[in-house]
Amino acid sequence: MTQNMYVYEGGEIDLTLVTRLYPAALISAGGESAQVSLEWADMKKEKVALEAYVLICDFDPVGEVPLNRVEIRFETKEELFGAMNNIASLVKS
Repeated sequence: MTQNMYVYEGGEIDLTLVTRLYPAALISAGGESAQVSLEWADMKKEKVALEAYVLICDFDPVGEVPLNRVEIRFETKEELFGAMNNIASLVKS
């Protein structure tokens, strides 16, 4: 693996091209899926169905509508945080 390349199941991401990177929870509400903050999902966990945790990587310039996006899904918050720590260590090196 080369520096600044994050490899995940399904592909790899050149971290130097990412303009926004953030975690979210994917919930199901009213038959639709929506991305919400982790904090909101925790507060509403009794009222919404959690589908997955996601790490969102946008590639469009900040300020533009993000059309070029990769969403990496995780079953647990621990897996999500592990991926975030892995990415942080790649960016630091």
